[in-house]
Amino acid sequence: MINVTFPDGAQRQFAPGTTGLDIAKGISPSLAKRTVAMALNGVLADLADPLTDGAKLEFVSREDPRALELIRHDCAHVLAEAVQALYPGTQVTIGPVIENGFYYDFHRSEPFTPEEFASIEKKMREIIARDAPFTKEVWSRDQAISHFEKNGEAFKVELVEAIPADQDLKMYKQGEWMDLCRGPHMTSTGKVGGAFKLMKVAGAYWRGDSNKPMLSRIYGTAFAKQEELDAYLKQLEEAERRDHRRLAREMDLFHFQEEGPGTVFWHPKGWTLFQTLINYMRRRQEKAGYIEVNTPQVLDRALWETSGHWQTYRENMFLTKTEDDRVFALKPMNCPGHVQIFKNGLKSYRDLPLKIAEFGIVHRYEPSGALHGVMRVRAFTQDDAHIFCTEEQIMDEAMKINDLIMSVYEDFGFTDVVLKLSTRPEKRVGSDDVWDKAEAALSRVLEKVGETGIKTGVNPGEGAFYGPKLEYTLRDAIGREWQCGTTQVDFNLPSRFGAFYIDQHSEKTTPVMIHRAMFGSLERFTGILIEHYAGHLPLWLSPLQIIVCTITSEADEYALEIAAAARKRGLRIEVDLRNEKINYKVREHSLAKVPVLLALGKREVEERKVSIRRFGSQQQTSMGIDEALDMLVAEGVAPDVKRG
Repeated sequence: MINVTFPDGAQRQFAPGTTGLDIAKGISPSLAKRTVAMALNGVLADLADPLTDGAKLEFVSREDPRALELIRHDCAHVLAEAVQALYPGTQVTIGPVIENGFYYDFHRSEPFTPEEFASIEKKMREIIARDAPFTKEVWSRDQAISHFEKNGEAFKVELVEAIPADQDLKMYKQGEWMDLCRGPHMTSTGKVGGAFKLMKVAGAYWRGDSNKPMLSRIYGTAFAKQEELDAYLKQLEEAERRDHRRLAREMDLFHFQEEGPGTVFWHPKGWTLFQTLINYMRRRQEKAGYIEVNTPQVLDRALWETSGHWQTYRENMFLTKTEDDRVFALKPMNCPGHVQIFKNGLKSYRDLPLKIAEFGIVHRYEPSGALHGVMRVRAFTQDDAHIFCTEEQIMDEAMKINDLIMSVYEDFGFTDVVLKLSTRPEKRVGSDDVWDKAEAALSRVLEKVGETGIKTGVNPGEGAFYGPKLEYTLRDAIGREWQCGTTQVDFNLPSRFGAFYIDQHSEKTTPVMIHRAMFGSLERFTGILIEHYAGHLPLWLSPLQIIVCTITSEADEYALEIAAAARKRGLRIEVDLRNEKINYKVREHSLAKVPVLLALGKREVEERKVSIRRFGSQQQTSMGIDEALDMLVAEGVAPDVKRG
């Protein structure tokens, strides 16, 4: 007999070979009907799998959040069957689940087009309606190769040959159609449901190798309920409307061009916004005890070898070789430079914690296909800082960082924040003992932060190569998540560079190095802000706060007088004296998302007033010029300055 433990802690014994489905049926037919999979010891598995002794069993219904990945996985298989039914001779390759959906790569003489989606979706619905069961068989390697060769599936043959000999080779059938797959799957195709949609098609090289055949990749998404799919599609529609690249053109902030791939050409208004962010962060850091530095852009290869970047990060670095055969790299990170500053001059324990900050420009080689506006670039500015401290100070400093980060995000309108601990990756430097110590320190921070009500979690294996990290993820106005700030505890880098301080016992001691960023990339954070606010930035952030528009030329002199008074009071203002109708001017400046428009006609000149119109509102308010400027000056004060 085998022992099985249920979620309530109850244990029961069953005959060897008993499956999850057997147990579900034994409890009640209705349970078996609504269960689509099971979790064995916390891992999703086919409901028809036999249980092992000591297994912890949970039944997974279609409504369980864990089932969403299975719905999408099964939908990818249904897509593949539909494509091969409609387009004989098409070869299938792989079809994984990805964030927000799935894709499947096909080899076909002609690439697919979106115009074919309607017929493919119709066939998919027919397959789902047949409700064929998913059944798993374990085949020998020769049996699988023979099957795929017979069916002209050369890519599947290659996949089979690449599977290690000690791994089971699983084939999943859904009626007459079958596919090579690791699984698991739900009980039948009918469990996919109707809340799915094919989204787009793109080209993709087989195995990501440009020397191999080009495949046709169909992307899709699927949800448990139609209303969830509808909400997702609405979010995509809203995201398109908020796309920072389109808004940047309308607001005249920046552009990109092929001569500088992945690098930003900042226009005057965009650079004003960028500098507003830097000035804000500079004030916050200075008040928190950070000292600002600047380190070189180009450093010798030897430094990057010592840091470990050369061994673990070289493919992402821009390299150059001088005539005297010295190899240099554009810095991908600021950390090694900050260690050099710490090492310059003897440090005592009384100097700790020492907080070094830099608005450091870094360069990282990103594949051209990954570049995306200011969200993914090859050159960007970090609000980077490194805190050199003792082990005893880690907890206190990490909590101070947390409080500062949460305050910063609130100032920019982000109140829904999730904090996750990313643990050691496979590719890393340093001993396991050092990693144990660093992860334990951050785990304590995560626990304490969680007690304040902030949502927390763990990302296994997602840490940096030199240390674990806490990652702050923001949720924007339309529900999307953006990972921005980080806190990383590093016992490795200071040791590799031989950094030390003199402790209270007059001994040389290696400091702990806490890496910290709040915006992360200023370029990316700028894009996030543009999309979060749909271009309608708060007055204190807006690069152009006020536009003065004249209705008649008689108001030109008054407009210039107002602009001079506003500039003297620190407001960012421009004047539009063009001989155009006021409605034309309003439309143009509204498209550019200028927050405040002051309209001046003959009456305003005579009464020494302004007519105020806010972006997004049809209402106009008449106000005396001094009163209006007082109001706008108060509104344009940054939140941190307002707090004092």
